[in-house]
Amino acid sequence: MKLSELKNKSILILGFEREGQDTFKFLKKLFPEKKVGIADQKFDKNYLQKLDGYDVIIKTPGIPFKILPKKILGKIITQTEIFFDNCPGTIIGITGTKGKSTTSSMIYQTLKSGGLNVNLIGNIGQPVLSFLNKAKPSSIYVYELSCHQLYNLKTSPHIAVLLNLYPEHLDYYRNFKEYTQAKANITKFQTAKDYLIYNSLDPEVKKIAKTSKAKKVPISGKYYQLDVAAANAVAKIFRIPELKKFKFLPHRLECIGKFKGISFYNDSLSTIPQTAIEAMDFLGNSVQTLILGGFDRGLDFKNLAQRIKKSQVKTLILFPTTGQRIWQNMIEVGPQSIKHWFVKDMKTAVKLAYQHTEKGKICLMSPASPSFGVFKDYAERGEMFKKFVKKYGK
Repeated sequence: MKLSELKNKSILILGFEREGQDTFKFLKKLFPEKKVGIADQKFDKNYLQKLDGYDVIIKTPGIPFKILPKKILGKIITQTEIFFDNCPGTIIGITGTKGKSTTSSMIYQTLKSGGLNVNLIGNIGQPVLSFLNKAKPSSIYVYELSCHQLYNLKTSPHIAVLLNLYPEHLDYYRNFKEYTQAKANITKFQTAKDYLIYNSLDPEVKKIAKTSKAKKVPISGKYYQLDVAAANAVAKIFRIPELKKFKFLPHRLECIGKFKGISFYNDSLSTIPQTAIEAMDFLGNSVQTLILGGFDRGLDFKNLAQRIKKSQVKTLILFPTTGQRIWQNMIEVGPQSIKHWFVKDMKTAVKLAYQHTEKGKICLMSPASPSFGVFKDYAERGEMFKKFVKKYGK
């Protein structure tokens, strides 16, 4: 929706966290005299029953479409949609179940080193509407896009990067099909003038790529190799040199260092089984101790159990509540020689890691589960892991 169309509309902001607050500030600056409604469960438990009487409802990503009254669905737009419809610059959109923050950061670093006017926005960067006032045709926006931001989007970026698709957020979507359809919007509206950089090794991604009208740029690789390949592909499109050295983000297979001869890796952002498998593949047979488990979203851990059985892992340290299910899956794949402990706090987990990991080996925390329950979020989980690794490594 064009900004000029909003001028004479009555507007409600649905959800008032970080993005909703950014939208409010933007609208008040654009239309100082306009009254803007706000609906959020923090202010009113019955907020979903008070959405009538507005021409436009700007929804934040955290509120699922499936809980909204059908009669108001036609009035809903998003901050992402407003940005796409009004941005005069070039948008590079990055999505995938995992790796999108790292890839976005690498693409940004590459374009910055090439001397281009580039901005990092979306989940990893700043909320987007504050950039519209200064946007120029020469501006480039590296936009990390979640499935929630892509859902219902009717415009695709000039350059789309689609990394991988695994079952996740199934508490938000009706099923995996609806989740993949949301992700597919990153290329659905592209034309032959646009580019789709996609993971040619991911079967779900390949299905989406087949339907795209954009110029297709296949990439491949495990973990960081895929992220680097995406950044290099973007560099080629802009005809600038590839960047040889990147600054890596925390909590994404982050090497904390070697303590008492043991190498510790913090992969706290691993919230699904596939990312734990990829972390093991990337680090190889030196992984001797694995810290797993967290909030239960009903994901399947059988493939993870099979991968652990084939590995050189000797110790599992398991957090609730998926820790119990992971161990049950380990029993189901066959007799176990692996030691295991169930823990409820990071202090105990790290103490056990020091006791049961040999010098020259790796302790990897790649939980394969969200952090909620024991920890506030993945960042707190990762920071606590680093804190105790360093404390007991002295």
